[in-house]
Amino acid sequence: MPVKVAGMENTELVLHLAGPGTRPFPDLEAALRTARNARAELPEAGIELVVQGPVVARLAGDAAEAAAFAAEEGMTVTACRNSLRSAGIDEATLPAGITVVPAAVAHLARRQFGGAAYIRV
Repeated sequence: MPVKVAGMENTELVLHLAGPGTRPFPDLEAALRTARNARAELPEAGIELVVQGPVVARLAGDAAEAAAFAAEEGMTVTACRNSLRSAGIDEATLPAGITVVPAAVAHLARRQFGGAAYIRV
């Protein structure tokens, strides 16, 4: 969803949630709060939350909040297929609206090559 803003050609924000999802690392709920805070301050931006590592398992369990987030206009939740496989999760069990990419690392690189801002949460 590229939008021109004061000399900027791309207003896309990629938030990256990786790790175990336990203290001291952010969990899925904290990452979704961060994304919604970003949306409130950057209403013109497309916002994507990329979930990688063991925390990806949270998308398969009680993921109603993540699915609702993914359904919001301009918001995307993306899961790493490699992480899903490592966690023993069948991507078909993910809620509707969650996108799966083969490898988060390559997806993140492509998004940054395309001009998206990157923040690890």
